[in-house]
Amino acid sequence: MKTLLILNDPPYGTERSFNGLRLAKALAGEKVEVSLFLMADAVACAKAGQKVPQGYYNLELMVKSVARTGEVLCCGTCMDARGLADDELVEGARRSTMKELAEQTVAADRVLVF
Repeated sequence: MKTLLILNDPPYGTERSFNGLRLAKALAGEKVEVSLFLMADAVACAKAGQKVPQGYYNLELMVKSVARTGEVLCCGTCMDARGLADDELVEGARRSTMKELAEQTVAADRVLVF
């Protein structure tokens, strides 16, 4: 079974992206094929070098975990609008397009939006 999760919210300030990533990790543990598409402010979830207060969740680490077993795609237009370059993404995440999101949506058995 293939599940596509689409995240829209910033990495910090709300918990929507955090919860979407928690679910992506849990699904991967259930042997579900997971694709993660980050768009709007959620592209910052895949920024390398995040520094958070001790004891606070780190979305960079969570994105890396999902990328180890699944696919992490970042909206290129959203990255450009936020000044996020390809070389600033965590290992395993890559620039993508709306065309690829459409293809992923058609191929998925489930699409979940956070």
